[in-house]
Amino acid sequence: MSPRTLNVAASLLLIALIALCVLWEGWLAPLRPGGSWMMLKALPLMAALFGVLKGRRYTYQWLSMLVLLYLVEGVVRALDPGLAGGLAVAEAILAALLFATAVLYARVSAPSKQAPETD
Repeated sequence: MSPRTLNVAASLLLIALIALCVLWEGWLAPLRPGGSWMMLKALPLMAALFGVLKGRRYTYQWLSMLVLLYLVEGVVRALDPGLAGGLAVAEAILAALLFATAVLYARVSAPSKQAPETD
């Protein structure tokens, strides 16, 4: 896959994961009625948003480690009853796909993988 394709895919997955976190804990199935402070878990993801949109390799490297926390949360909360369990599964899937995309982007955009410049 090309770096551009992976960048677009990672950008879409990251935006979807941020939206899911905010909607889940704010309105769809919050831990407490009326919303939950857990929606702040989207803030670390938002810190990566501009770096991912600009295709910064370093951002992809640390995002690949950060997103594993969201994967773990999704897997752990997947057994929650009702809508919360379904949202947790969606979070785990989005996080796993984002992890794979971020690792692939970091791999294909490595300086050693770039075509040498011709003079």
